[in-house]
Amino acid sequence: MADAFALYTYFRSSASFRVRIALNLKGIEPEFRFVHLLREGGRQHSGEYSRLNPQEIVPTLVHGSHVLGQSLAIIEYLDEIHPQPPLLPRDAWARARVRQLAYATACEIQPLNNLRVQNYLRDAIGADHSAIGNWQGHWMELGFRGLEALLANSPETGRFCHGAAPTLADICLVPQLANARRARLNLDSYPTLTRIEAECLDLKAFADAQPARQPDAE
Repeated sequence: MADAFALYTYFRSSASFRVRIALNLKGIEPEFRFVHLLREGGRQHSGEYSRLNPQEIVPTLVHGSHVLGQSLAIIEYLDEIHPQPPLLPRDAWARARVRQLAYATACEIQPLNNLRVQNYLRDAIGADHSAIGNWQGHWMELGFRGLEALLANSPETGRFCHGAAPTLADICLVPQLANARRARLNLDSYPTLTRIEAECLDLKAFADAQPARQPDAE
C-alpha cells in the first residue's frame, strides 16, 4: 500500500491553495490537517507544529516518513512522483518559461503581502489598515503589470499561461488573483490574467481548491 499524504493547510493561505490545486490535478486525496493562522496567536507557532515545520508557515506536506514545506517544492515533488498530468513542460525552454511566470507570482508578489508581513507592518511599524491596504495594492499592481505584459505579448500563451493545459504558472496565478479580490484590487487592467483565471476555474481541480470550499472556511 502506498504511503498516505497529509496536508497541513489553512483555507485562506494562497500557498496552501496552490498545493490543493496540484493535489486535485494529480487526483491525490490527502488527509487535511487544519492550522488556523489567527486563533490563539496563530496555531502555526505552537510547539507541535513548529517541530514539524520550523518555519512556522503553511503548507506542510507529510508523505510517509517525509515532511516537506514550501509550496513550490511540494508541487514539484508531487509532479515527480506522480508525473501525470505534468505540471511542468518537458521542453527545457518551456519549463523555464513556466517557472519564470510562477516565480513572478510566488516570489515577487505573494511574499510581500502575506500575513507575517502585514502583522509586522501593523505591530512593528504602526501602519494602519489603510496603509497596509496601500502596501498590498502597490506590490500586487506592480507584479500584475509585469505578468500581464509577459503573457499578453507571448505567442506561447494559450488557453492557460503556457499552451493548452494548466501548469505550475496557473497554479500560482489563481490564488494570487483571489488574494487581490480579497484586497478589493481593481483587476480591469489585467485582461489576460483574468481570462486565464476564468479558464482555470472552469476546471474542477481549481474550483474545488478555492478557499470558500474548504472544510475550515469561515
